[in-house]
Amino acid sequence: MNNPGRIERMIDEIRAVSARSEWVLGALRAVPRHLFIPSIAQAFVGLGERESIIDRDADPDTWWEVVYSDSTLVTQLDDGATEIRLGATGATSAGSAPSTVADLLQWLDPEPGHRVLEVGTGTGWTAALLSHVVGETNVTSIEIDTATAEQAVKNLTAAGAQPYLVVGDGADGLTERAPFDRVHVTCGIHTVPYAWIEQSRPGAVIVAPYCPGFGLNHALRLVVRPDGTAIGRFPGFASYMMMRSQRPVEVGDTDPDQARPFTTRIDPRTLAYAPAGADLAISALTGLHSHTYREDDFHRMWVMGGSDQWAAATWEPKREQYEAFQIGDRAVWQEAVDAYFQWVSWGEPGRDRFGMTVTAEGQRIWLDTPERVVG
Repeated sequence: MNNPGRIERMIDEIRAVSARSEWVLGALRAVPRHLFIPSIAQAFVGLGERESIIDRDADPDTWWEVVYSDSTLVTQLDDGATEIRLGATGATSAGSAPSTVADLLQWLDPEPGHRVLEVGTGTGWTAALLSHVVGETNVTSIEIDTATAEQAVKNLTAAGAQPYLVVGDGADGLTERAPFDRVHVTCGIHTVPYAWIEQSRPGAVIVAPYCPGFGLNHALRLVVRPDGTAIGRFPGFASYMMMRSQRPVEVGDTDPDQARPFTTRIDPRTLAYAPAGADLAISALTGLHSHTYREDDFHRMWVMGGSDQWAAATWEPKREQYEAFQIGDRAVWQEAVDAYFQWVSWGEPGRDRFGMTVTAEGQRIWLDTPERVVG
């Protein structure tokens, strides 16, 4: 059933998104994706992310078609506590969309012989891709979930790859396998663990999905410097499930009597669907998170500073002002609005004009140059 034509159709889809180096496409050809996808998965396909359940036994034709498409395939929900089913939420492991996998590999730019730390083995597909590029003895892959790690071992064995696999917290890296030339992160982070920099040699590249929590997420590419710091920029989009130790705090149940109503002249969609540069600026300036619920004639945006500090504003047609309410004493909605217009005053810079510096003391977001610190 592993028809080379299926792989080529998938690669054509990837090329339609953006150009990729031939070595990336060669790795995708060499490591069949189907070996890393379970018989039942929750599929999200296309720009509109149409959801479906693919079942190899019940409908093998559809299973093969979706597996070799540019689709995200969820393989675990709620750390394994919830079975895969239509409409279920709480994805905690997945086979990422091939175009996103290709993007991260492109930005990582590994060379044969490079020692690579992968944080988040997941299904094992990227560990196998990296093994193909740099050699399996040079790949160290860490997975925190025991069941996911056990399945990854089976998948990798079927693919004929044997990287060094560890069950543990990837935030800690793995000192005994250092120094690393590349760090490939397959889970979302809002804070870069300094251990990755400590365990990397000067000139090493770290690529990770940076997910601060406000609006869109971003790919982060850092280069480690001889002084033990790292510096880099945000070359594009990347959104992954959050590292377990960095998952955001959920909004708690609210007593209706605690809600303080107010109105705003700012269309909530202005913040909810702002460009990536605005999202980066707002998250850097405020540390706030956001969430949006969307229907044709109803959009509600939540702005969150914590489980007991948040606000929500609702867009409905033909309104001069929009209804909103606040929980807690922190004026989080106004903070987000002020940060948005601060970004406007800078000339609405795009994502590519922002960067990050990471030191042992923490991380800083900057605009244009490291000296112009935003947050």
